[in-house]
Amino acid sequence: MKKILFILFLNLISIQIFAQDYKTISNIHYYDEKTNKSDAYINERCVLDVYIPANIKNFPTVIWFHGGGITGGEKDIPEELKNKGVAVIGVNYRLSPKVKAPKYIEDAAAATAWVFKNIKNYGGSEELIFITGHSAGGYLASMVGLDKSYLNKYQIDANKLAGIIPFSGQMISHFTTRKEKGIDELDARIDEMAPLHFIRSDASPLLLITGDREKELLGRYEENAYMWRMMKLKGHKETVLYELDGFDHGGMAHPAFPLLLNEIKRVEKLKNKK
Repeated sequence: MKKILFILFLNLISIQIFAQDYKTISNIHYYDEKTNKSDAYINERCVLDVYIPANIKNFPTVIWFHGGGITGGEKDIPEELKNKGVAVIGVNYRLSPKVKAPKYIEDAAAATAWVFKNIKNYGGSEELIFITGHSAGGYLASMVGLDKSYLNKYQIDANKLAGIIPFSGQMISHFTTRKEKGIDELDARIDEMAPLHFIRSDASPLLLITGDREKELLGRYEENAYMWRMMKLKGHKETVLYELDGFDHGGMAHPAFPLLLNEIKRVEKLKNKK
């Protein structure tokens, strides 16, 4: 019994030590100083948090966009991604109705560009940057990863992303972008505000994860299933779709994180072979 307790004690110590090997830097502006000074809302809202492993080099980085329908929500570092050997970038972006599309997508792209230009200074690998988020965050991640125009503005090829991994993200035009235009919630659109409009055979690996189709938000699983099919037909060889049976829109995030981490390991292994 004493031996078991001693082992448990050592495990607790090792967990604590491992946890202490991470540090968080909060509220970094991802636009330049001139842009921040020109717009009070950008200066207030367009910041990110950096959670990084202190004693690891060339680590993978997860860019995490929060959910909230593009009308609410706050940046965070998900607990499920802490102490996992990866850096996490929690991003705030401007919200509707204070701004309208594509401003919040432009913010997501600016934050992503910041990571590409700065993560090496923190010890991370530019070859292992993954873009993800839940719900509205998944939509933003998909738009930045698939519509190359947003990152082209920063002379960054979106195909350099190691992976695009939306959690229950909309693949048609987001309901908030439709609402801004006076379009009904059930009037599905695949336009320039829809990830589906930008299907490409050469895109980064795409991992689509949704909750149970009977418990999800309006047609959310079906949108992702259609994206999966169309990417396949387009010739994209690394599109995968997971439906998490029994989980609703909010609840699907927790079991999705292990799938995200497994995808990071898979891609990292493939890149190390090259």
